[in-house]
Amino acid sequence: MSFENKGALAGERYRVIVTTDIGGSDYDDYQSMAHYLLYSDLFDTEGLISSAWGRGTVWDIYQVLDCYERDYPNLLKYSDRYPTPDTLRKMTKQGAIKTAPYRGYTLPTEASEWIIKCARKEDDRPLYVLTWGLLEDLAQALHDAPDITPKLRVHYIGGPNKKWGPNAYEYIRRNFPDLWMIENNSSYRGWFNGGIQSAPWGNEAFMEIFAKGHGALGDFLYSHPGHAIRMGDTPTVAWLLYGNPAVPENGGWGGQYDRVGDIMRVTYHGSTSLKDTVEVFGTLELILRGPEYDGCGDEPAFMLETKEQLFPGFYCGNGEYRIRFVPKEVSEWQYVLHSDIKELNGQTGAFTSVPENPATRTPQSGNLTSWWSDLLAPEFADGPYKGTKTINRFRKDFLEDFAKRLERCCDTR
Repeated sequence: MSFENKGALAGERYRVIVTTDIGGSDYDDYQSMAHYLLYSDLFDTEGLISSAWGRGTVWDIYQVLDCYERDYPNLLKYSDRYPTPDTLRKMTKQGAIKTAPYRGYTLPTEASEWIIKCARKEDDRPLYVLTWGLLEDLAQALHDAPDITPKLRVHYIGGPNKKWGPNAYEYIRRNFPDLWMIENNSSYRGWFNGGIQSAPWGNEAFMEIFAKGHGALGDFLYSHPGHAIRMGDTPTVAWLLYGNPAVPENGGWGGQYDRVGDIMRVTYHGSTSLKDTVEVFGTLELILRGPEYDGCGDEPAFMLETKEQLFPGFYCGNGEYRIRFVPKEVSEWQYVLHSDIKELNGQTGAFTSVPENPATRTPQSGNLTSWWSDLLAPEFADGPYKGTKTINRFRKDFLEDFAKRLERCCDTR
């Protein structure tokens, strides 16, 4: 299938900020950052933001930039528009190192203030914010400067990231329904799931043939993770490279998306049972009762444990304790609460996550005005992963182009 290309490979230049949990929750961001830098001559990069909540920092971005610097002389032989390594280092900013409390924001960060500064520049072009991790810094920027909303175009890799950062997500959805947003919860998997997997285009074969031994960036790509293509965040970049980024419904290398009016959320009071349901990638909120005290805490009042993972809940005043959880798969979930508050400690419950329902997210179902998400039709799915075929049908095309970029790291000119 062919599409009219109005992306960066056709000469369009987009203003870009990348926010990443590189070195934090997901090591495939190292690969995505290396890929982005190989294409950085096509973009006006305005920020590289570490938003990794506790583990990754700007030093993880610098690690990739060091490889870029080693390959930079060779890259300049192909294009004089590659930004200098020092230019990129100066725009690398530290973001949130903790997830947001229940209200969805806390205090400004270096990164949130940088987003505001970039968005307020005198430039008629929108600012594309490619979000590879949590939304904490974006939520903070919107809270502090709501006037920037019309200038932003956000492509958010949700899925697991949404599970770990539901409070910032809910703050944005409730307070900025007119934000231009692609919520990519599962389509991103098409970068490494399905499509042509025979050599040389298989995940392992590609890295062995086209990355290993191809400069510092190629070797770096090969080393993360497991000598195989992962790069689940790269579809946000590919979406700008080939297709028409202004029209997500049309499709391109970074996927194809449906307009939505809402994404399901459901609230339960008290402990739940397996008969209580929430859609995959929807937000489940539990409201529990406990002792009253002054204030609304920013620190967790309890933790919900499910499937050997812990999620924070908060006191929200008037004796209410709240927690949000976003399931990323169809399953039955059992949970137990841990807290120093005896009324909460040891409470148990359960719920069931069910498949996404197109009827709950039509443009008429809510107040989101410029929001898109994965195609749910079965013909675009690989197994349980919705929308993946909107990306992996281009697998040979985008990998062939990527292989040519990796050749630039070698001293062949």
